Amino acid sequence: MSLPPGFIDELRTRLSLSQVVGRKVIWDSKKSNQGKGDMWAPCPFHQEKSASFHVDDRKGFYYCFGCHAKGDAISFVRETENVEFMDAIRILAGEAGLPMPERDPRAQEKADTRTELAEVMEQAVQHFRLNLNTGAAGAARDYLERRGLSKEAQVRWDIGFAPDSGGVLAALTAKGVPQKMVIDAGLAAISDRGGAPYDRFRGRIMFPIRDARGRAIAFGGRAMDPNAKAKYYNSPETDLFDKSRTLYNVQNARVAAGKGMPLVVAEGYMDVIALAEAGFEAAVAPLGTAVTEHHLHMLWRISPEPIIALDGDTAGLRAAMRVVDLALPLLQAGQSLRFAVMPGGQDPDDVLKQQGKQAMQDILDAALPMVQLLWQRETEGKVFDSPERKAALDKTLREKIKLIADLSIRSHYGEAIKEMRWDLFRTRKPQNKAFTPRKASAAWNPKQQPWQRDLSPVASNKRSILGAGAADESHMREAVILATLIATPAVLPAFLAPLELMACTNSDHARLRDAILRCADDTDMTSHLHSCVGEEAVARILTQRDVRLTSGLRKPGDVDFARRCLAESFAKLTAARALPREVSEAVEDVDAADEGLTWRLGEAVRAVAKSSQIGGEDNAEIVIAENGFGMDKSERAALDAFLSALTIAKTNRDPK
Repeated sequence: MSLPPGFIDELRTRLSLSQVVGRKVIWDSKKSNQGKGDMWAPCPFHQEKSASFHVDDRKGFYYCFGCHAKGDAISFVRETENVEFMDAIRILAGEAGLPMPERDPRAQEKADTRTELAEVMEQAVQHFRLNLNTGAAGAARDYLERRGLSKEAQVRWDIGFAPDSGGVLAALTAKGVPQKMVIDAGLAAISDRGGAPYDRFRGRIMFPIRDARGRAIAFGGRAMDPNAKAKYYNSPETDLFDKSRTLYNVQNARVAAGKGMPLVVAEGYMDVIALAEAGFEAAVAPLGTAVTEHHLHMLWRISPEPIIALDGDTAGLRAAMRVVDLALPLLQAGQSLRFAVMPGGQDPDDVLKQQGKQAMQDILDAALPMVQLLWQRETEGKVFDSPERKAALDKTLREKIKLIADLSIRSHYGEAIKEMRWDLFRTRKPQNKAFTPRKASAAWNPKQQPWQRDLSPVASNKRSILGAGAADESHMREAVILATLIATPAVLPAFLAPLELMACTNSDHARLRDAILRCADDTDMTSHLHSCVGEEAVARILTQRDVRLTSGLRKPGDVDFARRCLAESFAKLTAARALPREVSEAVEDVDAADEGLTWRLGEAVRAVAKSSQIGGEDNAEIVIAENGFGMDKSERAALDAFLSALTIAKTNRDPK
């Protein structure tokens, strides 16, 4: 059975050799470099313990330094599966999801036709090259010189010229090439209205397009007439040319990338030529179409992380976003894209001419990973000043991340998005002016928290009426909140906002809070926290006796229980911290230096603090205060006592 032309090339494009070999070997993680396609393992063809079997993913060949076995994906399957050539092709086609072609008795005839067409195209290349040196091509030569292309560069890229008359159709038929072959090669066409065939390319600078084997398969023409309908015009699709599966300069780029150069994807011929001439030889471009899925597979076959270098205008950015959406479902470990956006609406050719090679290198070095471009698209120029807008952003990003088939990559994307979300939303609102400390008095210590202030300005002992109890209470409430989230991570999304706003009493709590906020939806919470803050820091929270008795640790995994526990803890923590600030402000208004009054106020506040201490009050009857915080009856009674004392103080100050 004869295979249709290009079938094996397509098979090799869809499958990397390391994928095929990986079914039979265990890679040596210390010796292998997956990012460069440089893989090592014990040889599957002879018994050994050392990793002497080498796979070069970029070149598509393997070699064993022990038994000297060598070959490509097809020979590997033949040897390991003990099958014939066509059976090996069927196995590989099944892995690649590529249907085997049906038996075609005309396959050889088609292959011969493609060979003949390729020969016609090479003759056309030479014809256009000669035309570039004629008098009719003077304007074309001037244009190439203005674009910085030397004569040597024009020869390297086989650049030619198609005049307005006396074109390639007449020249090739005069040499005996059948007119139909010239038309089938895409060099000439017949009008829909009938009549004699005509040249497709007229008055254009000609750029030959070659496939991965180096054969000329099409042309791109740049119009010299500024009023031409199309500035750039490509060959039509033929038996040789499929624009959705072809990249300009792919053959040279493959060789350069194999030497370690970064693979750069530009938008057009001149960008590719400018990049290559400046030393960025692994440069390619799609041909008259947006980047396709086939293009991505070709790019990843050459390099695991190509750089998409697009123009910095609106159209270029839109093209970058389309590539992101196309690539998300295709991502694999070590296989992604980066994006280098040119500044100020320029293209790579502009950057090289105006700023030089180093500026281009800096832009490529600063290329953004895909996840960052995805985040930028959804957030740039938008304001997230309401819960609804933040929720809409979360929904959009979740839907995009779900497109990723690889679960590990999806998890890492989720974690990266949470990091960026945290950076965007972590800025806290400034403190309400009602709580801002007033001008410092003799009793004011700026290093103290508001609730640690001495309420007796003239008292010699200057002791806080809350003492250490309030700080201990806040510390314990924080621990309960953190432990509950660790025990039941599923409840985290419902409490992201209050957790972000929770000020912590020490650095351990703050680090643990930040690590929890960064935890991806499908990440194991405990493992994530151990890697972020260490096992000891997590254990210090989870092993506290009061925390074990009063937090969600009592019923780990119970979402409803965790939700009630967190709602109550957040409310009481906020109330406990707000009350002392209000006390401080109120007492500052009282000028009376009555130690008895100060003592009564202190006792009232201590009663509030004591009533809200951790104690397993799950069944306490809750009273909703005016500020919206939840309180049980004992807290409400203590607060009433304080308010009564405060009223007496104000009355004594102002008898009226």
